[in-house]
Amino acid sequence: MPLPYYLGCPSWSENAWRDYLYPQDARPNDYLALYSQVFNAVEGNTTFYARPSAATVQRWAEIMPEHFRFTAKFPGDISHGGDLREQLPAAESFLGLMSPLGQRVSPLWLQLPASFAPQRLAELAGFIDGLERPLAVEVRHPDFFARGDAERMLNRLLRDRGVERICLDPRALFSCTSTSAAVLHAQSKKPKVPPRPAALTQFPQVRFIGHPELEANDPFLVPWIEKVAFWIEEGRTPYVFLHTSDNRLAAQLALRFHEKLMARLPGLPALPELYREPAAEQLGLL
Repeated sequence: MPLPYYLGCPSWSENAWRDYLYPQDARPNDYLALYSQVFNAVEGNTTFYARPSAATVQRWAEIMPEHFRFTAKFPGDISHGGDLREQLPAAESFLGLMSPLGQRVSPLWLQLPASFAPQRLAELAGFIDGLERPLAVEVRHPDFFARGDAERMLNRLLRDRGVERICLDPRALFSCTSTSAAVLHAQSKKPKVPPRPAALTQFPQVRFIGHPELEANDPFLVPWIEKVAFWIEEGRTPYVFLHTSDNRLAAQLALRFHEKLMARLPGLPALPELYREPAAEQLGLL
């Protein structure tokens, strides 16, 4: 039975997941096939930092199931490279590179920098209109979180064009007082913005940045369990991606989210399990 929502993590390539998700003898080349047996979506974080080779995209296309969704991010030189309208040729080139994945790349993600201010909304409109592809946008400028004219203009622009606003929720991460390098690094990189659980389209998009202690995330997950369940009951198909500071426990946090959602939505199927403890050797009968 397919899930009524998309669930995943920032990547599939964490070696640490052999401790609880992947078989202990799994090889890195096996990770995508294993990951896509459990989760039905993944964030395309890697494409923000570097374009994959055509051979790599083809290999992904041969492994990813048809129902799988890869929310590929436009490379940073496109989203952070000046006037967005001037980046359309580079965006089309990126779409061509990702074309072997077909409908599995949906929606594309445009992560804009904090310097992208309301005065540049005309650029965003031109980029969206020139692209004509399913798209979701993440903004980080403070004015887009002030519940004023700028935020209303942004939401109206996106809604009118059938584009979703990505909701980033970093509250659990910033509630952590750990001095670990991974946590401090994540806190320095992630914007400290209030969550905006938008549902401008049929496909709301949520990025939850978690606390490194799994149980500490529970108070922050509770409202998301209710919100995602409500969207599903409305007939929408949310996308939910869960992170932790170094992502060693990201898959475990995603499993925890789904278990809690199952309690809220009776009948929701469980996720498949890949990991098994080594079986004890059976003693022969004497």
